Amino acid sequence: MSFIYDRPVSNRFPRVGVIGAGQLARMMVAPATALGVDLLLFAQDTHDSGAQITHHVVGDYTNLSQVLDFARQCDVVTFEHELIPLSVIKGLEAEGIKVYPPSSAFVFSQDKAAMREKLASYPAPDSQVISNSAEVKEFPVIAKSISGGYDGRGVWKVDSSAQLEEILNHTTPLLIEELVPFDTEISVMVARSPHGQATSWAPIETVQQDGICIMTITPAQKISAVVAEEAQKLALEIAQSVGVVGVMAVEMFVKGDQLFINELAMRPHNSGHWSIEGSVTSQFEQHLRAILDLPLGSPAMNHKFAVMGNVLGGEKTDMYRPYLHLMARTPTLHFHQYKKDVRPGRKIGHVTACGDDLLHLTQEVQHARDYMSGVIDE
Repeated sequence: MSFIYDRPVSNRFPRVGVIGAGQLARMMVAPATALGVDLLLFAQDTHDSGAQITHHVVGDYTNLSQVLDFARQCDVVTFEHELIPLSVIKGLEAEGIKVYPPSSAFVFSQDKAAMREKLASYPAPDSQVISNSAEVKEFPVIAKSISGGYDGRGVWKVDSSAQLEEILNHTTPLLIEELVPFDTEISVMVARSPHGQATSWAPIETVQQDGICIMTITPAQKISAVVAEEAQKLALEIAQSVGVVGVMAVEMFVKGDQLFINELAMRPHNSGHWSIEGSVTSQFEQHLRAILDLPLGSPAMNHKFAVMGNVLGGEKTDMYRPYLHLMARTPTLHFHQYKKDVRPGRKIGHVTACGDDLLHLTQEVQHARDYMSGVIDE
């Protein structure tokens, strides 16, 4: 399978290849265009969110030969999801392809057990890998698939040995973690370049519902300035420790003044979408800068507060008509449509509001996401 996209000989701007063509790739198109960077996506389907609006090839990201054909047309390759097999990433590296983040870092977003082992010196819930329910003596606990889980999938609150045994019948081994009675959840987005320049955005408060993030508030309001500073420090230390290149999300639980590392995501992340309008440099532009080893941009906020709400699929399928009501009601709202098929609970877009009145911003974003999802009709 071969795909060729020619560039003018005079064009000295690099081509970035992105494995995956979902909404994260879609949101990378605008900053790439502004920078003059060529973007080429490796899509599963020509109707993928990102593939709808930019150059792409269609193939199987688990097939090394196909991915190599794609990667050889690019100056650097990156990812917008964690599903690509580590063997494929290593195969690209073995052929001299510049891949960021490298396989040595990417493994920690794919393998939760490896992540826990790597970050053993950092504050985190107590954990163990098990294959038998008898190995767990006290309940309740949190059980996680070691790979492949996201948006609440592959994560269970387990109250009994019998319940654990049922999960093990379908998924083994499991990562078992202490159930932390946290006060709030936060995410710290960081970016790091090949030569080690690194920066971070303000900590983000993430509001979860059924394991899915439905809203973010930046900067996080339920933590002290001391905890916010410590969270950024931890995230930057982790970025250096794992050797990430590009943007990474470090998800944390906060209990009082204590921080617990939850998970890592080695890519632009849902919790950082507010940065498109709310930050001097968005996470998507910063990711491109980082993997191209360009000087990183300022992560400073443009406004006092930024609130982002995820629009989840519901009964309403017409995502255009709601603009009539929402744009008239709140002219300062920013809309992002992923142009994905509407299915219940699926992230199909997001809205962002920035300003000085946090209560008003939160109310308007909540109203907009509920209206677009069909939860309310006025």
